[in-house]
Amino acid sequence: MGKKIIVAGLGHGGIAAAAILAERGFDVTVYEKKSEGTLGYDWTDIFAPDALRIAGIPMPDEDKYEYKEHMTFFAPTAKRSLTQRVPKDKLEIKMERKDIYAHLVSHAVSKGVKIVYDCEVTAPLTLGNRVVGIGTSLGDFQADLIIDACGINSPVRTNLPRSMGIEKCVRRNEKITIYRAFYNKASDKEVEAKFRVMLFAGGVKSVSWVASEDEHTDLLVGRFEEFSLQELEEYADFLRQTSPRLGKEKVRGGQFVEIPVRHPLSVMVGDGYAAIGDSAFMTVPLIGSGIANSLKAARMLADTVTNDKQCAFSAETLWNYQVKYYKELGAGLAPLECVKYLLLTLTPDELDYCFDSGMLNEDNITMTADFTSLYDLFKFDIPDLMLKGKSAIKNPQLLKKILGCGTEIAQVTAICAAMPKKWDRKKVIQWAKAYSKPFNK
Repeated sequence: MGKKIIVAGLGHGGIAAAAILAERGFDVTVYEKKSEGTLGYDWTDIFAPDALRIAGIPMPDEDKYEYKEHMTFFAPTAKRSLTQRVPKDKLEIKMERKDIYAHLVSHAVSKGVKIVYDCEVTAPLTLGNRVVGIGTSLGDFQADLIIDACGINSPVRTNLPRSMGIEKCVRRNEKITIYRAFYNKASDKEVEAKFRVMLFAGGVKSVSWVASEDEHTDLLVGRFEEFSLQELEEYADFLRQTSPRLGKEKVRGGQFVEIPVRHPLSVMVGDGYAAIGDSAFMTVPLIGSGIANSLKAARMLADTVTNDKQCAFSAETLWNYQVKYYKELGAGLAPLECVKYLLLTLTPDELDYCFDSGMLNEDNITMTADFTSLYDLFKFDIPDLMLKGKSAIKNPQLLKKILGCGTEIAQVTAICAAMPKKWDRKKVIQWAKAYSKPFNK
């Protein structure tokens, strides 16, 4: 075996791993379907800056980012709200996605990574059960290892041999359709909550936000179903009733995007293959943010590849990457999907009750784009737990749903803990089936 590595797609985790591996002497080439300078949606992203340090990437120039505003969460009726309080040392940064990509790409190129733009990856090249290259719009390219960073519908992952035991498709309830655009500022009137996050506003099972910026308003609407531009505009008019600064003139953006909101991929590696980022479903199941997790995974993958002194890049030698990812991140992320399913079963009245009764309060809403476990989501003491228990008992139907969710969380947590620590194909496939079962809703 040699040291030639191909990264399929310019996902955040893929380009970060490429930079580390190139610096360590590997021959790394990235193939990307978009043209140079066109990467990234026309919007801002939020992530924890510490992930850059972990991936060995310097902080961007100070004029390229700002610290995120606190978010205020509103109940469906908008009568009750909770304001997030994030400690200063946990504050996240907000950057234009195009600037994030420019920063990551510039760093990777400085480390020796080669990038081929305008080259669409179409399929993996396989020899038996081993991935040996990629098919692209510019021809076939071979390598000793393929890192799949092509995203949620990766043509590499979805066309792997079934015998590799790697999931191909994403079900409808495992992805959220996001519409994001920036509109003009319709009013200069000061608002109490500059970053409004609305849950099930108007009785529609969706998550929306309206963030009031100095020059514009940032609108996001997310649903677990497809919706049209006309439906979006009608819903935006409804949101304007409580968000008067949201204008009607679109300034920029306006894309519909699918984002995975599900448990991490059950099997991330195979002979000659490793998935990362959205290709491995590394987003937080509740909110879809995955930049920080992908950057952290880049370090884990690069270390695993480097430690394979024989450059075999087999499922056996790459398996430690998955073990490490689940130990540090994945085992905490998977149970959050159970909470996602719980939220999707709640009625707007039940969600209102959670706000009104104190089951949700400002002391235990600490959600950020970098949280990786239930402990990060809810932090409470014994008296607070007792108060929540009393509130839940008064609503038997809600209590039943919460107890069911608790059972599923315990089951998923136990399954994650039982993941094989060493590669054994039969045991891994059996574990993957058991791991996926609780989510087959």
